Amino acid sequence: MNTIIIEDEKPAARRLARLLEELDVPVTTMLHSVEEAIEWFQDNEHPDLIFLDIQLSDGLSFEIFETVDVRSAIIFTTAYDEYALQAFKLNSIDYLLKPIDDEELEIAVKKYRALKPSSQKLALDFDDIKKLLVNPLEREYKKRFTTRVGQHLKIINADDVECFYSENKGTYAATSEGRNYLLETTLENLESELEPKTFFRVSRKFYVNVNHINDIVSYTNSRLQIKLNRFSEQEIIVSRERVRDFKLWLE
Repeated sequence: MNTIIIEDEKPAARRLARLLEELDVPVTTMLHSVEEAIEWFQDNEHPDLIFLDIQLSDGLSFEIFETVDVRSAIIFTTAYDEYALQAFKLNSIDYLLKPIDDEELEIAVKKYRALKPSSQKLALDFDDIKKLLVNPLEREYKKRFTTRVGQHLKIINADDVECFYSENKGTYAATSEGRNYLLETTLENLESELEPKTFFRVSRKFYVNVNHINDIVSYTNSRLQIKLNRFSEQEIIVSRERVRDFKLWLE
Protein backbone atom coordinates (compact mmCIF):
# COMPACT_ATOMS: atom_id res chain seq x y z
CA MET A 1 0.00 0.00 0.00
CA ASN A 2 1.42 3.34 -1.08
CA THR A 3 0.30 6.04 1.35
CA ILE A 4 0.99 9.77 1.63
CA ILE A 5 0.02 12.46 4.13
CA ILE A 6 -0.88 16.02 3.15
CA GLU A 7 -0.82 18.08 6.34
CA ASP A 8 0.61 21.55 6.97
CA GLU A 9 1.33 21.00 10.68
CA LYS A 10 4.51 18.94 10.66
CA PRO A 11 4.21 17.60 14.24
CA ALA A 12 0.69 16.38 13.43
CA ALA A 13 1.94 14.80 10.20
CA ARG A 14 4.76 12.99 12.00
CA ARG A 15 2.40 11.74 14.70
CA LEU A 16 -0.04 10.44 12.08
CA ALA A 17 2.78 8.71 10.21
CA ARG A 18 3.92 7.05 13.40
CA LEU A 19 0.41 5.82 14.20
CA LEU A 20 0.03 4.47 10.66
CA GLU A 21 3.31 2.60 10.85
CA GLU A 22 1.98 0.84 13.97
CA LEU A 23 -0.93 -0.30 11.79
CA ASP A 24 1.46 -1.60 9.09
CA VAL A 25 0.65 1.33 6.81
CA PRO A 26 4.04 2.78 5.82
CA VAL A 27 3.95 6.42 4.77
CA THR A 28 6.14 7.10 1.76
CA THR A 29 5.71 10.86 1.52
CA MET A 30 4.57 13.81 3.64
CA LEU A 31 3.51 17.02 1.89
CA HIS A 32 2.73 20.28 3.66
CA SER A 33 1.17 22.73 1.20
CA VAL A 34 -1.06 22.99 -1.86
CA GLU A 35 1.85 24.05 -4.06
CA GLU A 36 4.10 21.23 -2.84
CA ALA A 37 1.34 18.65 -3.34
CA ILE A 38 0.57 19.79 -6.90
CA GLU A 39 4.23 19.57 -7.88
CA TRP A 40 4.53 16.13 -6.31
CA PHE A 41 1.44 14.72 -8.05
CA GLN A 42 2.65 16.00 -11.41
CA ASP A 43 5.99 14.19 -11.05
CA ASN A 44 5.08 10.99 -9.19
CA GLU A 45 2.81 7.98 -9.46
CA HIS A 46 -0.35 8.62 -7.47
CA PRO A 47 -0.64 6.69 -4.19
CA ASP A 48 -3.24 4.16 -3.13
CA LEU A 49 -4.31 6.21 -0.13
CA ILE A 50 -4.08 9.86 0.91
CA PHE A 51 -4.58 11.27 4.40
CA LEU A 52 -5.70 14.78 3.57
CA ASP A 53 -6.02 17.86 5.75
CA ILE A 54 -8.50 20.39 4.35
CA GLN A 55 -6.89 23.69 5.26
CA LEU A 56 -3.21 23.93 4.39
CA SER A 57 -0.80 26.78 4.93
CA ASP A 58 -1.33 28.22 1.44
CA GLY A 59 -5.00 27.44 0.84
CA LEU A 60 -7.68 24.77 0.79
CA SER A 61 -6.55 21.32 -0.30
CA PHE A 62 -9.42 21.30 -2.83
CA GLU A 63 -7.17 23.50 -4.97
CA ILE A 64 -4.92 20.48 -5.51
CA PHE A 65 -7.70 18.63 -7.31
CA GLU A 66 -8.59 21.61 -9.46
CA THR A 67 -5.14 21.22 -11.03
CA VAL A 68 -4.44 17.48 -10.74
CA ASP A 69 -6.79 14.59 -11.56
CA VAL A 70 -6.26 12.49 -8.44
CA ARG A 71 -7.83 9.01 -8.32
CA SER A 72 -6.47 7.90 -4.97
CA ALA A 73 -8.57 6.88 -1.99
CA ILE A 74 -8.82 9.70 0.53
CA ILE A 75 -9.30 9.82 4.28
CA PHE A 76 -9.92 13.36 5.44
CA THR A 77 -8.31 14.70 8.60
CA THR A 78 -10.30 17.78 9.50
CA ALA A 79 -11.82 19.99 12.17
CA TYR A 80 -14.87 21.09 10.16
CA ASP A 81 -18.37 20.97 11.65
CA GLU A 82 -20.57 17.95 11.27
CA TYR A 83 -22.76 18.94 8.33
CA ALA A 84 -19.70 19.36 6.15
CA LEU A 85 -18.19 16.17 7.53
CA GLN A 86 -21.24 14.24 6.42
CA ALA A 87 -20.60 15.41 2.86
CA PHE A 88 -16.97 14.34 3.03
CA LYS A 89 -18.01 10.95 4.30
CA LEU A 90 -20.21 10.39 1.25
CA ASN A 91 -17.32 11.09 -1.10
CA SER A 92 -14.38 9.49 0.66
CA ILE A 93 -13.35 6.40 2.58
CA ASP A 94 -13.76 8.14 5.91
CA TYR A 95 -12.90 11.28 7.87
CA LEU A 96 -10.98 11.69 11.10
CA LEU A 97 -11.79 14.57 13.38
CA LYS A 98 -8.73 16.23 14.89
CA PRO A 99 -7.10 15.47 17.21
CA ILE A 100 -6.94 12.02 15.65
CA ASP A 101 -7.95 9.16 17.90
CA ASP A 102 -5.92 5.94 17.64
CA GLU A 103 -8.96 3.66 17.52
CA GLU A 104 -10.78 5.77 14.93
CA LEU A 105 -7.65 5.72 12.76
CA GLU A 106 -7.49 1.94 12.95
CA ILE A 107 -11.18 1.69 11.98
CA ALA A 108 -10.61 3.97 8.97
CA VAL A 109 -7.67 1.89 7.77
CA LYS A 110 -9.67 -1.32 8.16
CA LYS A 111 -12.50 0.26 6.18
CA TYR A 112 -10.12 1.12 3.35
CA ARG A 113 -8.67 -2.39 3.30
CA ALA A 114 -12.16 -3.92 3.28
CA LEU A 115 -13.54 -1.69 0.53
CA LYS A 116 -10.52 -1.57 -1.78
CA PRO A 117 -12.57 0.72 -4.01
CA SER A 118 -12.01 0.90 -7.73
CA SER A 119 -10.46 3.97 -9.29
CA GLN A 120 -13.88 4.89 -10.64
CA LYS A 121 -15.33 5.03 -7.14
CA LEU A 122 -12.42 7.11 -5.95
CA ALA A 123 -13.14 10.05 -8.22
CA LEU A 124 -14.26 12.71 -5.73
CA ASP A 125 -16.69 15.44 -6.70
CA PHE A 126 -14.91 18.26 -4.92
CA ASP A 127 -17.14 20.93 -6.46
CA ASP A 128 -20.16 19.43 -4.71
CA ILE A 129 -18.27 19.33 -1.43
CA LYS A 130 -17.12 22.92 -1.76
CA LYS A 131 -20.69 24.11 -2.34
CA LEU A 132 -21.57 22.91 1.15
CA LEU A 133 -18.95 25.14 2.71
CA VAL A 134 -20.08 28.73 3.07
CA ASN A 135 -17.16 31.04 2.28
CA PRO A 136 -14.46 28.60 3.50
CA LEU A 137 -11.65 30.81 4.74
CA GLU A 138 -8.58 30.19 6.79
CA ARG A 139 -9.68 28.51 10.02
CA GLU A 140 -10.30 30.91 12.89
CA TYR A 141 -9.61 29.84 16.45
CA LYS A 142 -11.03 31.55 19.53
CA LYS A 143 -9.15 34.70 20.42
CA ARG A 144 -11.08 35.51 23.58
CA PHE A 145 -13.31 33.96 26.22
CA THR A 146 -15.87 35.44 28.58
CA THR A 147 -16.61 34.59 32.19
CA ARG A 148 -18.94 36.02 34.80
CA VAL A 149 -17.35 37.86 37.72
CA GLY A 150 -20.10 38.91 40.08
CA GLN A 151 -22.53 40.99 38.02
CA HIS A 152 -19.96 41.63 35.29
CA LEU A 153 -18.68 39.78 32.25
CA LYS A 154 -14.90 39.50 32.08
CA ILE A 155 -13.23 39.25 28.66
CA ILE A 156 -10.12 37.05 28.62
CA ASN A 157 -7.78 37.18 25.64
CA ALA A 158 -6.50 33.75 24.62
CA ASP A 159 -2.95 35.14 24.36
CA ASP A 160 -3.10 36.06 28.07
CA VAL A 161 -4.02 32.53 29.17
CA GLU A 162 -1.05 30.61 30.53
CA CYS A 163 -3.03 27.39 30.80
CA PHE A 164 -6.51 25.93 30.85
CA TYR A 165 -7.11 23.28 33.49
CA SER A 166 -9.89 21.20 35.01
CA GLU A 167 -10.60 20.95 38.69
CA ASN A 168 -13.63 19.68 40.63
CA LYS A 169 -15.60 19.25 37.38
CA GLY A 170 -14.91 22.86 36.41
CA THR A 171 -12.69 24.29 33.65
CA TYR A 172 -10.48 27.28 34.45
CA ALA A 173 -8.33 29.77 32.57
CA ALA A 174 -5.18 30.81 34.43
CA THR A 175 -4.02 34.18 33.12
CA SER A 176 -0.68 35.98 33.04
CA GLU A 177 -2.00 38.43 35.64
CA GLY A 178 -2.15 35.58 38.16
CA ARG A 179 -5.93 35.14 38.16
CA ASN A 180 -7.94 31.95 37.60
CA TYR A 181 -11.36 32.22 35.96
CA LEU A 182 -14.09 29.59 35.77
CA LEU A 183 -15.32 29.05 32.20
CA GLU A 184 -18.57 27.55 30.94
CA THR A 185 -16.88 24.92 28.78
CA THR A 186 -14.81 21.74 29.02
CA LEU A 187 -11.29 20.81 27.99
CA GLU A 188 -12.80 18.52 25.37
CA ASN A 189 -14.67 21.44 23.79
CA LEU A 190 -11.51 23.54 23.85
CA GLU A 191 -9.73 21.02 21.60
CA SER A 192 -11.43 22.42 18.50
CA GLU A 193 -11.31 26.05 19.68
CA LEU A 194 -7.65 26.58 20.60
CA GLU A 195 -4.88 27.41 18.13
CA PRO A 196 -2.90 24.12 17.98
CA LYS A 197 0.39 25.90 17.31
CA THR A 198 -0.02 27.82 20.58
CA PHE A 199 -1.83 25.45 22.93
CA PHE A 200 -1.02 21.80 23.67
CA ARG A 201 -2.90 19.36 25.88
CA VAL A 202 -0.13 17.93 28.03
CA SER A 203 -2.42 15.73 30.12
CA ARG A 204 -6.08 15.01 30.75
CA LYS A 205 -6.08 18.01 33.08
CA PHE A 206 -4.01 20.74 31.40
CA TYR A 207 -3.67 22.73 28.18
CA VAL A 208 -0.59 24.98 28.17
CA ASN A 209 0.31 28.06 26.13
CA VAL A 210 3.80 27.75 24.62
CA ASN A 211 4.34 31.50 24.96
CA HIS A 212 4.06 31.30 28.75
CA ILE A 213 6.34 28.34 29.39
CA ASN A 214 9.21 29.44 31.61
CA ASP A 215 10.99 26.10 32.07
CA ILE A 216 10.71 22.39 31.22
CA VAL A 217 12.24 19.93 33.68
CA SER A 218 12.79 16.17 33.52
CA TYR A 219 10.38 14.35 35.83
CA THR A 220 9.96 10.80 37.10
CA ASN A 221 8.93 7.91 34.81
CA SER A 222 10.19 9.64 31.64
CA ARG A 223 7.74 12.50 32.08
CA LEU A 224 8.29 16.27 31.94
CA GLN A 225 7.31 19.03 34.32
CA ILE A 226 6.29 22.40 32.90
CA LYS A 227 6.79 25.63 34.81
CA LEU A 228 4.79 28.62 33.64
CA ASN A 229 5.53 32.28 34.30
CA ARG A 230 2.82 32.85 36.92
CA PHE A 231 0.70 29.75 37.46
CA SER A 232 2.07 27.76 40.40
CA GLU A 233 -1.01 26.39 42.21
CA GLN A 234 -0.47 22.88 40.83
CA GLU A 235 2.26 20.84 39.17
CA ILE A 236 1.86 20.59 35.41
CA ILE A 237 3.16 17.23 34.24
CA VAL A 238 3.32 16.07 30.63
CA SER A 239 1.91 12.56 30.73
CA ARG A 240 4.30 9.86 29.53
CA GLU A 241 2.23 8.98 26.44
CA ARG A 242 2.23 12.64 25.35
CA VAL A 243 5.91 13.46 25.88
CA ARG A 244 7.00 12.58 22.36
CA ASP A 245 4.20 14.56 20.71
CA PHE A 246 4.91 17.46 23.05
CA LYS A 247 8.55 17.56 21.99
CA LEU A 248 7.54 17.48 18.33
CA TRP A 249 5.06 20.28 18.96
CA LEU A 250 7.84 22.44 20.42
CA GLU A 251 9.91 22.21 17.25
